[in-house]
Parts: sequence; C-alpha cells; structure tokens
Amino acid sequence: MGAILLLEDGRKFTGEAFGAAVTKIGEAVFNTAMTGYQEVLTDPSYAEQIVTMTAAHIGNTGVNLEDPESESVWVSGFVVRSLTRAPSSWRSTGGLHQYLVRHGVPGMQGIATRALVRHLRTRGSMRSVISTDGTSDKELMDQLMAWPGMAGRNLASEVSCDQSWTYCEPESPRLRFSVVDGGCKKNILRLLEQAGCAVRVHPLGSPAEHWMENADAVLLSNGPGDPAAIPGVVDEIRKVTDKGMPIVGICLGSQLLGLSVGADTYKLKFGHRGANQPVKDLRTGKVEITSQNHGFAVDRASLESKGGEVTHLHLNDQTVSGFMHREKRIFAVQYHPEASPGPHDSSSILLEQFIRFAMGEETV
Repeated sequence: MGAILLLEDGRKFTGEAFGAAVTKIGEAVFNTAMTGYQEVLTDPSYAEQIVTMTAAHIGNTGVNLEDPESESVWVSGFVVRSLTRAPSSWRSTGGLHQYLVRHGVPGMQGIATRALVRHLRTRGSMRSVISTDGTSDKELMDQLMAWPGMAGRNLASEVSCDQSWTYCEPESPRLRFSVVDGGCKKNILRLLEQAGCAVRVHPLGSPAEHWMENADAVLLSNGPGDPAAIPGVVDEIRKVTDKGMPIVGICLGSQLLGLSVGADTYKLKFGHRGANQPVKDLRTGKVEITSQNHGFAVDRASLESKGGEVTHLHLNDQTVSGFMHREKRIFAVQYHPEASPGPHDSSSILLEQFIRFAMGEETV
C-alpha cells in the first residue's frame, strides 16, 4: 500500500507504507542522528510529532528490549529514506516494521527525505498528516487543518505518570532526588541511580510539597509541548525556590525554570533534534557535541534581565542551552546529558555538576 505525507502548506510526499495502516496527525520535524531510532520513537518528548530521520538507512539493527526510553511509542508517524526489513544485530528481538505495527504507528519509506528536510528548514516545522490506509487527500487536509499544532499545547501533562513512585532507594544515598515527570526518559533515572542517588518520581501536576518531601533536590525532566501552556507548574516551582531547595532541569525542565524566574520562552523555527548539536560551556570555553530534542527555547535577554546567568550556548544559532540562577539555586540545560541516543560528551560531567550544585558546591 502507498503512503502519503501531506504538509499544511500543501506540499505532498508519497512513498511506500510500513508499520500500522492508519492515519495520524502531528508536527512534521526531522532528526539528524545516525543511530538510536528506537530511543527516538519511545521518547515522550516526541508526542504528536511525525519524525523524519536524515540518515539514509533505518532499521538495520532492529529493535530490542533494552533501548526504549519508555513503554510506548510516542511519535505520530515515522518517515525514512530506506527501511531495512532484515535487521542484523545480536541484540535484536524483531524488526522495525513489526514494532510500529504493534504500537499502531504508521511509517513511510522511499521518499526524498533530503527534499523534505530542506523544505522544513526553509518553511519551519509545520502541521502534517501521514496516512497509510488510503484516506483521500481532501479528507487528510481537512483533518490536518483541524489539528491545533504545538503552540499552546499542554502535552507534558498527558505523558506524565499518574502517581508518585520510587525508582531506587539505596541504603546510604549520595543525594535524594525528586524527579518531576513531564515525559521523563528512563536513562535519566538510570544515570542518577548509577551515581548513587535515591530517586522518587512525581507527576507533573502534583504539588511542590510532594516534590520536596524527603528530598535534597528536585529535577524537572524533559517532555513535549509548549512549556507556557502547563497550568500551575511554574507556581509550584517557585514554592521550591522560595524554600531554598536546589532545583535542576533538562530540556522542558529548563524552559519551565526559565519561566519561573520571569523569562520568556518562544517556539523555534524547526527546533533542534539530533545527536550532533554543538554546545559551548561559557564557563570553561569547552565545546561538547550533544543530543537535543526540543522545539521551544528560553529567551536570553529576558532571562538575563531576571538575574539568570547563561552557562551554555548552542553554537549553530546562539540559543540558550543552559543557565543558572544562583540566588534561586537553579541550574538547567536545554540539551540531553543522558544522551540516549547520542554522544556521551556531557553525560558524566553534567550529571556530576547537577549533584555538586544540589550539594551546594561549585559546578566547575
């Protein structure tokens, strides 16, 4: 069966279908990572997005039980240049096509992904629809135009856990972290455990009193959607900072912390998604290659006007990739130090900085 990808500006791509035979709406975006497609598919930050991979061959290593970042596939659709239907890896437990079928997600291959990516780089991320079930073009456009898009969407609350739960509780923890789940990836929790920390996870909509209970520090996780559209969470963050408890953030967490000090956030033209994004640590002058996945950013001028200190810059476009607010005991990064998928330049370094910051020590 054929597959159709239709963009809101009328641009249409056709190819070969794989995965589930369905129609799904989402924001058309692209990811520049060469590997790690299973982590991309299962990252809650990709909720309601139709992801195109720029690497030419996807599916070579199949899928397995170790790499997923959550229990679900969150993307609305998956677009590749060439699908490998006969994976080869000692870790593989199945193929990508069958994996998407099980999770009800449509896939599309055989299109000029370079042309699609260049179009999105020029026009920006946009509403789109992917169909592998024969739905007519007119009906697809009607569905597409009825979808509200990402701006103003509180998707993080939809992917958050329903109740608090304990991930790990060592006998003598180095630090006790409360992780506020806006779409938290498993590897964040794994790395905190490996660093000797106790970790308890809380829903995004739970009160700050729960976050601070039996905790030394709070970590706000990654997640999807518009940070400014999440009701009440900024007020809860301010309760934490007013008590003087250290709070750190990753990706969506960074944006929420920026909002909590009075800074603004804005939507990027086509976002940063991939495992090859250069970030400069302004405190040391060192450049790290990072994994990133976000469509919104913190406005630098408004952040600095509220006492925020920019610590990291994205070298491709000079957007804020990390900041501190010493008075409020805030430290956050826009990129993914857990790097799953992605390079591990920053994983151990930044995690250690988070812990030392929460313990009241210098971060450099």
